[in-house]
Amino acid sequence: MKTFSFMRISLWVYLAIFFAYLLGPLVIMSATAFNSPSFPRMTPWECLTFEWFSALFQDERILNGIWNSILVGAGTVVLSVAMGLAGALMLTQIWPKLRATYYTIIIAPILIPGVVIGISTLVFWDRINRMLGLGADSWLSNGLFLTVIGQSTFIASYCMLVLVARLQRYDIALTEAALDLGATHAQAFRKVLLPFMRPAIASAAVLAFLASFENYNTTTFTFGEYPTLTIELAQKVRYGITPAISALAFIIVILTVLAALFNEANIRRKQLVADARKKATVEELESGKLRLPGFLSSNVAAVALVVVACATVAVVGTATVYSPQQCIANVQEQKRLETELRIQELRQQRELRRQQLQEQQGEAPAQTAPSTGSGNNSGFGGVFAPNALSGEESGAEAEQPQDSGEGGSSGFGGAFDPTALSGDDGESGSSN
Repeated sequence: MKTFSFMRISLWVYLAIFFAYLLGPLVIMSATAFNSPSFPRMTPWECLTFEWFSALFQDERILNGIWNSILVGAGTVVLSVAMGLAGALMLTQIWPKLRATYYTIIIAPILIPGVVIGISTLVFWDRINRMLGLGADSWLSNGLFLTVIGQSTFIASYCMLVLVARLQRYDIALTEAALDLGATHAQAFRKVLLPFMRPAIASAAVLAFLASFENYNTTTFTFGEYPTLTIELAQKVRYGITPAISALAFIIVILTVLAALFNEANIRRKQLVADARKKATVEELESGKLRLPGFLSSNVAAVALVVVACATVAVVGTATVYSPQQCIANVQEQKRLETELRIQELRQQRELRRQQLQEQQGEAPAQTAPSTGSGNNSGFGGVFAPNALSGEESGAEAEQPQDSGEGGSSGFGGAFDPTALSGDDGESGSSN
């Protein structure tokens, strides 16, 4: 029993650490969107503000990047889902001995680095453009077209994997029965196979859009005049980011959570309806009035969806009436006082050091004057004294100007005396 309790506690601790590691950065980044400093940070907390959301919606580059990402994502979804569905159908109908080879070829783009795909897409379509004799501004060299083509190259493989997983549960006898009843292949595909594949197609479309929206490696070589959101964010990081980026991240997180909760609540709703149909009587089925349990009481996802939606509305309502100007002014005044106090402390420390230095300089001459004289105050032990090269005692140095005349007063021991080369002091004196 103790071992089982220890296992449960360890499991809960592991889950807590895992979710903290997974969701911690998102929580911290979301919190920085509501802090007043101009650089994204959570601590120290200064003032609650919503101005970074306003700055986000006034940034033309970010808005343009979002719009371009949506356009590229829509084109990528259409092309990737179509190619993925075709590849999935081909994989289930091809000769069994060729399936492994075909599967490897289809999956290969996932294993290729996005940088290689981006460069190859740019070079390949540039060659096609030149072969057709089109100009540099043709649609083949358009950044939007190249980005969609480049991203679809590998995103189609992800879509194919999702669609193959659904297609493996499909009974081919349904299509054969439709053909036996006189339907054409197009009608059998549209009315039998396509409805069965609809959930997988929706999942593949969502996956393709998200993969396209966050792609950077391939897009950085193909975007041309259509920079996506990831390109704009990467360019902003080079020059310093602001909490407006955190506001964008918070909006994306909230939209993702709302979409996930809505999908989960819808799935739970369908399960409740299916259970009610199993327990319903014939009269209830004919009338269409089923006895369903309370939607919110039996659907945790719906409760969470309502809570998140109410919290979002409350935040938006607070942002329209709340003004952080007074709080920001108080913080700035506090910072100014702290700065002045710090400056005073630095001045006091500088003055104290200056006084100590003066005291040390005043004591040094008194200690060295009897031995070094006035020419040895440099603190280098007389190494740079003018008479240090003469090799004589201080008494002899004092008598030297009388013996050598004016030339000996230069302080270099008579080395530069005009008569020093004659070798005879008496003759030199008489000649002068």
